[in-house]
Amino acid sequence: MMVTLDLDALDLRDGQRVLDLGCGRGRHSHAFYWHEKALDVTMLDLSLEDLKGAIDGFFELPPPPAEPPRSAVWCVGDAGRLPYADDSFDVVICSEVLEHLPDVDAALREIARITKPGGKFACSVPRYWPEAICWALSEGYQNTPGGHVRIFKTGQLRSQVEAHGFSSFKRHWAHALHSPYWWLRCAKWDRQEQSRTVAAYRKLLEWDLLSKPRVTRWTEAALNPIMGKSVALYFDKEAA
Repeated sequence: MMVTLDLDALDLRDGQRVLDLGCGRGRHSHAFYWHEKALDVTMLDLSLEDLKGAIDGFFELPPPPAEPPRSAVWCVGDAGRLPYADDSFDVVICSEVLEHLPDVDAALREIARITKPGGKFACSVPRYWPEAICWALSEGYQNTPGGHVRIFKTGQLRSQVEAHGFSSFKRHWAHALHSPYWWLRCAKWDRQEQSRTVAAYRKLLEWDLLSKPRVTRWTEAALNPIMGKSVALYFDKEAA
C-alpha cells in the first residue's frame, strides 16, 4: 500500500472521526482503518468507480482488531459542496486531489468548515519542478481528461490553506523514485504502453511496493528532499 501522508504526524486517537477527501481507490482510507488507533473513517470521492475499488479493498485485507470498535463509511460527493455539518471531523486529509480541482478555494473553505476547532488537515500535491518537467515533456499529460489543471508552488499552497484559518506545522516530500518514471512516461507519451523501458520501470516500482527492500527505501529517503514527486503539508485548525 503506497501511502503519501505520514499518519503518525496527525496525532490520531481512538474514536476520532477522519475524512479521506478524494479518497480514490482508498489507499489512505485503508491505512486509517487498519491503524493501531480505532478510527471512524469516512471516504468521499467524485468517482463511483474509484469508490467501488476502495470498498473492495476492505474485503481483500485481513480484518483489523475487533476492539476498540472502528467503522468505515463512504459516499460520492463534490469537494466544493461537502455533505457534512460544521465541525464534523477531527482530521481531514486530501492527498493528490487539489491539483485536479477547478476551484481550490471552494474546497478549502469546505475543509475549514467541517474540521473541528483544533483539528488537523493534511494534503499532498505534485511537487512543482518534477511536475513542470512532466508538463514540458508531454501535452498529452497536461490535457488528460480529469488530469492535473495546475501546478502548485509549496509556499503558494501553504499560504492558500493558512488563509482559511489553519497554521502549518510540518512538510515533507515523498516518492522520489516515481519522478523519473513519470518523466519517462511523458517522454514516450504516445507509445508508453509499448515501451519496454516504461514497463521495466513499472515492474521495479511494483517490486519496491510489495517487497520494500532496504536498498530502495534508503535510496528514496535520501532522494525525497531533492526530487520527491509529491510534497505533503500538515496544518492545525485554529482552536475556538
